[in-house]
Amino acid sequence: MNRYKTLASNTIILALGQFGSKLLVVLLMGFYQSMLGKEGYGEINTIINTATLLMAFATISIGESIIRFGLDKAYNNSQVFSIGLKVTVAGTLLCIVFVPIMHVVAGWFPDVNVIALLNEYSWITVLYVFTGSLKSTCALFVRSNGNVKLYAVDGIFTTIVNILFNFLFLLGFNLGNVGYLLSVICADVCSVIFLTFMGKLKDYFILFGIDKEIRSAMIRFAIPMVPTNVMWWIINVSDTFFVSVMLDFGESGIYNAAYKLPNMIALLSGIFSQAWNMSAISEKNSRTIAKFYSDVFSAFQSFIFVVGAAMLLLIKPAIAILCDPAFHIAYIYTPFLVLAVVYSCFGTFMGSIYVASKQSKRSMVTATIGAVLNISFNALLIPVIHNNGAAIATFISFFAVFAIRARDTRKTVYMDLKLKKLIINTVSLLAMGAVIFFVSNEVLFYSLLAVIFLFVVLVNYRAFIKMVKQVMEKNK
Repeated sequence: MNRYKTLASNTIILALGQFGSKLLVVLLMGFYQSMLGKEGYGEINTIINTATLLMAFATISIGESIIRFGLDKAYNNSQVFSIGLKVTVAGTLLCIVFVPIMHVVAGWFPDVNVIALLNEYSWITVLYVFTGSLKSTCALFVRSNGNVKLYAVDGIFTTIVNILFNFLFLLGFNLGNVGYLLSVICADVCSVIFLTFMGKLKDYFILFGIDKEIRSAMIRFAIPMVPTNVMWWIINVSDTFFVSVMLDFGESGIYNAAYKLPNMIALLSGIFSQAWNMSAISEKNSRTIAKFYSDVFSAFQSFIFVVGAAMLLLIKPAIAILCDPAFHIAYIYTPFLVLAVVYSCFGTFMGSIYVASKQSKRSMVTATIGAVLNISFNALLIPVIHNNGAAIATFISFFAVFAIRARDTRKTVYMDLKLKKLIINTVSLLAMGAVIFFVSNEVLFYSLLAVIFLFVVLVNYRAFIKMVKQVMEKNK
């Protein structure tokens, strides 16, 4: 199987396993919003975003090492899994200190709504971190071990179980935020059990006899990813905290609703990135790696821009259909969020070069620059233009990360970025954003968006055709 076909095959398997399941969650967004309300929807996203940050610290981002070393045939898989699991368990147990810390901080700042919220939900947040980290470790090992189909099936299984628990705890017992969090916790526990039996993970676990050299190598690779993931977290979700503190949880809930649909682009990109990282690591020593990267990025760029344009074309009716009426205004905040997600996808693609070449420190530096920009522009723009300020700040930070990484990674792999196409596509999406902001006449609104969308398709369709031909070739 040629490398293009391998990449396409893994992407399709992962997409079948994950996209449908994630789409179910989006389709149920209106249900969650009606059960939790604007404030509750804002609160639950704040709690989950905090838990995501805790996971990065608790596990020292060991999941990054599980993928990198698990895919490398030079390392023993039992060693990789056992080291990853032990680090995960030890780190997440230490998260218990989060509870007294939040209690003390809440005493110092009793009037800060975010701190009061996190203090109230501190224990369940720790449990969420523990089960989520275990699930992630098991799932990442299964994928790194080459069992992509099981990884994909687990995505479907976990989502369905999560939704069933949602109905039980939210609709049946009316537990609100606690019910939502318990649903995820129970689904993660079920996933760990499912992966343990179906992936025969107990056969890979060794209690004693850990290879100290592999452990040191994995930890050295993972530790720089902690600040990287923290900085990436700041770029992705600090907006929610700024909006919650500077405005309120209601506005934060609307902002999160606006972010949900653009994040479907990130979901598609994430599915591809999982397959791409496997190919990037496997092909790292190929003599034609530059052409491989250039061809794939050209097709990837075209796909993401076309999906982004389609998202802007349909965003207003989509939000009207999927969201509770109280959230319908959210569409006005989506143009810069779509652009932000587009460039986050490109930045992640460039980050794969760091992973393949084990340059995790460079990944940390670029993410730090993006995080500083994000915080600075959030502080400047949110008081002036509210949620749109947060969206613009996110776009600026992701764009900066991509630009820096694109320049920096050329030292490792000199790839063709198709810069002219990149600029034309970006300007086209900005034009669609201008229509959403300023055109109120419905007929003119959709006519202009449709014309620009067709133009984006025209600019990008050749890259799709070229990639299909490369996938179909027997040996490449």
